[in-house]
Amino acid sequence: MAVHSRYVPLHGLCSSHPFGGAEMNRIVPTWTITVLAGTLLLSIPSAAQLVPPAKKVAHVRITQGPAIEMGNSGSTVIRWTSNTPGGSPGHYGVVHYGTDQKLSQTAKSHIRLNQNHRYTMFRVRIDDLKPRTTYYYRVDSTDTDGRSDGLISSVKTFTTR
Repeated sequence: MAVHSRYVPLHGLCSSHPFGGAEMNRIVPTWTITVLAGTLLLSIPSAAQLVPPAKKVAHVRITQGPAIEMGNSGSTVIRWTSNTPGGSPGHYGVVHYGTDQKLSQTAKSHIRLNQNHRYTMFRVRIDDLKPRTTYYYRVDSTDTDGRSDGLISSVKTFTTR
């Protein structure tokens, strides 16, 4: 009775086989490096969350506000909505304010644009205000490098309690 083996002997994978010998010595390291690089890339959260810049819109405009969302004797929140400016995903809502129209103080709030939405709501909190004082303000939005999106409101006022 003859016994047949189901195993291929390793010496069968030699230079005469298409994937043996020198060819196998090139394929295995290349495959290993590819798998390791992919594993490392996907395990780094910041690399997986990189969002390419969106196309900048031709004209950024305020579609709602600016308006006081909340205010008390020492702080206030100013809110406005604009069409989404595009460009880099990181942006700032910026409020220039002061007790006169020179608007010598600045408050800003970082946001992350959702490039899939047509509109963006900005909210900026201003602290350390004096009670029962009238303030002038103007809003703007900038990219993370401080370049204005060209959205600058007219000067408005609010009075703290």
